[in-house]
Amino acid sequence: MAGTVLGVGAGVFILALLWVLVLLLCVLLSRASGVARLSVVFVFLAAVIVTAVLLLFPRASEFPDLAVEMKIVDAFFIGRYVLLAFLGTVFLASLFLVLTHHVLEPIYAKPLRSC
Repeated sequence: MAGTVLGVGAGVFILALLWVLVLLLCVLLSRASGVARLSVVFVFLAAVIVTAVLLLFPRASEFPDLAVEMKIVDAFFIGRYVLLAFLGTVFLASLFLVLTHHVLEPIYAKPLRSC
């Protein structure tokens, strides 16, 4: 997976940059008056077409080379269990707090009738 950042390739960043620029241009053109205001539709359609072209014609092969043996390694094993222990502790603490709030809920006395 050469050339990846955060597990994704350059194409994802190109698409994200394209849509950020298109949204910025749409916001700027929506403030304009006259025919320039209607060009937002054409900018959006152009971005949809460019995105469709980039998604439908990928450059890399979909099937990896089968001659290379892949070894699956769980690099986040300890971090996952630390996160699981932390979430379990938070769950038990919040459950304890909810139950104590439920048990210790005050019971208000009903007003006496005065004759």
